[in-house]
Amino acid sequence: MTSNMNENKMKDSKGFGALMRLIRPKQWIKNGFVFVPLFFGGALFHVDALVAGLVTFFAFSFAASSIYCFNDIFDVEADRRHPVKCHRPIASGAVSIKQAYALMLITFALSMGICCLLGSLETIGIIAFYWLLNLGYCAKLKQYAIIDVCVVAFGFVLRLLAGGVSTHIMLSKWIVLMTFLITLFMSFAKRRDDVVRMEKTGEAPRKNTIRYNLTFINQAITITASVTLVCYIMYTVSPEVIENFHTENLYLTSVFVLVGLLRYIQIAVVDEQSGDPTKIILRDRITQFIVLAWLLSFLFLIYIV
Repeated sequence: MTSNMNENKMKDSKGFGALMRLIRPKQWIKNGFVFVPLFFGGALFHVDALVAGLVTFFAFSFAASSIYCFNDIFDVEADRRHPVKCHRPIASGAVSIKQAYALMLITFALSMGICCLLGSLETIGIIAFYWLLNLGYCAKLKQYAIIDVCVVAFGFVLRLLAGGVSTHIMLSKWIVLMTFLITLFMSFAKRRDDVVRMEKTGEAPRKNTIRYNLTFINQAITITASVTLVCYIMYTVSPEVIENFHTENLYLTSVFVLVGLLRYIQIAVVDEQSGDPTKIILRDRITQFIVLAWLLSFLFLIYIV
């Protein structure tokens, strides 16, 4: 009985389970940025906007999954030598290169097909550009320090823009800038985890890790966190936002943004556990509480007060 269960687990790891691990649906949470325009645009309860946002979310998610496939194909040899990444589906042999290419094309085709439901050429163009940019990132751009984190951060800006275009919501310049900065902040925090690992093991997890050190990373994290907070405050006190939401009290929510940034820095610098932002959001209760408190306070001020 036990041997049959183990055999089934092995089959699953080499079949559907392996394919699911390759497209990484857990990472789809990142594509929630397409809903940011709805939230800040006061259209969170507009059915048409929600449907358009949901369609854009899945279109972006399948495009991102296509990139995950290509990344693992391109990095297969390096992953096989890595103590953790060697367990990835392609590196471990659970999924063949041919199967990975097929899945890469299928997921991208699904992305474009879902986009067609919107009837928006602009949205299709943004997602297609994201896909091409990240092909370049996987193949070459991620080898260059600073450029790598900027490309990652710009990818989130593209998610934001896609959400705005598909729902026909105008985006504040402060929101666009803040999105770039906060994701740049998180990307630097993730690179810090790589630098710490390099200093402990003597081996660089990435080719560009040698171009970073703790002094630089710590300063970069501090700068991006500070500017992110300033941008958020500027957003909350800008005349267009006050006029749109009919309240001058949004600046009060800056407290939660500050505490959230400090908590993330604590995780990165003190706990040295900033390697996976998705895991932090999904597992750290303090971060979840801060995000929820900010969310509820913002909703209260724009929808109730």
